[in-house]
Amino acid sequence: MLFNSHSFIFLFLPVVLLGYFALGRRSHLAPVVWLTLASLVFYAFGGGQFVPLLLVSIAFNYGVGYLLIARKLGPGARFTALTTGVAGDLAVLGIFKYAGFFAANLNALFSAGFVVKIVLPVGISFYTFTQIAFLVDAYGGNVARYALPHYALFVAYFPHLIAGPILHHKDMIPQFERAETKRPDPHLILCGLIIFAIGLFKKTCLADGIQPLVAQAFGSNAPTFDQAWIGVLAYTFQLYFDFSGYSDMAIGISLMFGIFLPLNFNSPYKAVSIVDFWRRWHMTLSQFLRDYLYIPLGGNRHGSILRYVNLMITMLLGGFWHGAAWTFVAWGALHGVYLCINHAWSNYGPKAPPRFARLADIAGAALTFLAVVIAWVFFRAHDMPTALHLLSKMADPSDIAFGRVEMVYALFVAIYAALAWFAPNTQEIMGYDHKNRAVGENLRAQRMKPLFLYASAAVLAFGILGIQQHSEFIYFRF
Repeated sequence: MLFNSHSFIFLFLPVVLLGYFALGRRSHLAPVVWLTLASLVFYAFGGGQFVPLLLVSIAFNYGVGYLLIARKLGPGARFTALTTGVAGDLAVLGIFKYAGFFAANLNALFSAGFVVKIVLPVGISFYTFTQIAFLVDAYGGNVARYALPHYALFVAYFPHLIAGPILHHKDMIPQFERAETKRPDPHLILCGLIIFAIGLFKKTCLADGIQPLVAQAFGSNAPTFDQAWIGVLAYTFQLYFDFSGYSDMAIGISLMFGIFLPLNFNSPYKAVSIVDFWRRWHMTLSQFLRDYLYIPLGGNRHGSILRYVNLMITMLLGGFWHGAAWTFVAWGALHGVYLCINHAWSNYGPKAPPRFARLADIAGAALTFLAVVIAWVFFRAHDMPTALHLLSKMADPSDIAFGRVEMVYALFVAIYAALAWFAPNTQEIMGYDHKNRAVGENLRAQRMKPLFLYASAAVLAFGILGIQQHSEFIYFRF
């Protein structure tokens, strides 16, 4: 089931909200069970055959977590439990996500003739990482003992289940345990609806609206120089508004239940460096990779050379996490190289005088954006030859079409760029403060004019009118 579908907006979400708050009048546990069951129903619409796999994953990790938290195990047994848990998670992820990739490569190398056709369960990358973090923290003694219904909801919570954000148990489970979240809060419901409306508009009007231009570069025809750039920039902004829209909708839906989700998207194309970009793009994944991969590898604790090695390993695996293809590996490697250059420049490069700081930021933002756009070519291309061919077209200004169609398309791309670079983002508009559990304080204090509410209603209407028959989010593939 898609957030941007009539059945979700007009049937599923209202029914789940009504049931949640109705049960909240009588019990603290019943709403948690209700929301968990609703999440499983939501998941079943995207792949009912994988619901048992999700349930087994929850039970397995909860059981391993129980051994680590509640049982008095010795150090060796605790390490064995952790290793078993993480290995089990990675084995399942590896089978479903990477078995076909490895078989294809073995066939290419040895003409082995392996045939592997496995359907990727939706959201498996997200709920696997979520639970690995839980096990590692449990092993480190940083997890309280949680009831199974709360843990199951933490993993299966439908606003995040399909495409993130990657949740952390310390942030989410205490919210599920609070009695206040079981009672309807009109302010949070209104703010959630507004944020959802903004996200829906981004998805159905902006991301889906520019999607046809992507074919200029990634279609079947060989593009010229300008068509290649228009198509790649169109994809750059399609992905931006698609992911931003999903992140907004997830936060908005969760707010209606009184639950604050972490920010996952913070105007990344305004970044002034690649380091800054990764603090703004897929923020929860960046935090996971830092806390559970880069730092355990040694981080920057063993000298600058190993720091760069650790950065490359982290980004290579981060790219591979996005998809089982060499294009994703190349995308991750490219960002690893970017990060190494960025850190080296910060450590050894010249510093801009204070009076040129603004100019340096503008130059840094332009260079960062260009680097990100080039990397998106690998992220979007079907294979490496296609990506390299497209990059060669982008570097060849001798072949230009720039007819009336290209001029109109270029104008569209410029409008999207202006929105991404100069418009405030949703959390700035709504004053969303995840850490302090605050949102819409200006709205609560009546400092926002009625015109804002009318505009929000219009955005919601346009978002609903823009719904197409079936338009999945790009991150569903991961």
